[in-house]
Amino acid sequence: MKLGVLFSGGKDSCLALHRAVAAGHEVVCLLTLLPERDDSWMFHTPALEWTALQAEALDIAQLTSVTPGEPEEELADMEALLVRAQRKYGITGVVTGALASVYQATRVQRTCADLGLWCFNPLWQLPQLELLEVLLTDGYEVVVTAVAADGLDTGWLGRSLDRVAVDELQELSERHSINPAGEGGELETLVLYAPLFRKRLRLIETTSKFHTGAGQLHITKAVLV
Repeated sequence: MKLGVLFSGGKDSCLALHRAVAAGHEVVCLLTLLPERDDSWMFHTPALEWTALQAEALDIAQLTSVTPGEPEEELADMEALLVRAQRKYGITGVVTGALASVYQATRVQRTCADLGLWCFNPLWQLPQLELLEVLLTDGYEVVVTAVAADGLDTGWLGRSLDRVAVDELQELSERHSINPAGEGGELETLVLYAPLFRKRLRLIETTSKFHTGAGQLHITKAVLV
């Protein structure tokens, strides 16, 4: 099937893309919503401007749309973006990185049903520690771009999700009852390299801001190598 991927550039959407291709589907476009507010109910927000480099690294076309980030308006904006993808690329389905959020999954599924599109959630109910192990096994290079949970301090911003980091996340999940893969918003990520990438992102200039238990990595310069 010809599929579009709801794409944030984070680990979940990249892994979902990988699994869709591995299942024999043709991914013809990446679909990225750009919320104007940081607390979007539906969509990932940090480092979205760098998804254009990821699209280039993947050699897959990207469609983007700005959304105010309001609960119902962003659903209408997503629907309009899916319609554009249907018309321009002939997609017959949509891939999501939904893992456990019923709020997100049901709304995407409802929108897809209204448009006659198949909704494919290849990561649904995948255990979070298993997801992190898959990233390590498959050679993903992932950095943390935002944190908002007990135990995740400024030192996590820009940190790679390597073996040591994954082990620490497991410990933190047991100690503080956080979601180790960040499903509850505890952390956000950016993928620098994945199996389908033809080039690797390199971060050149970054700054970190951390205040009252939450922080974000701001990337001011990045290149493909």
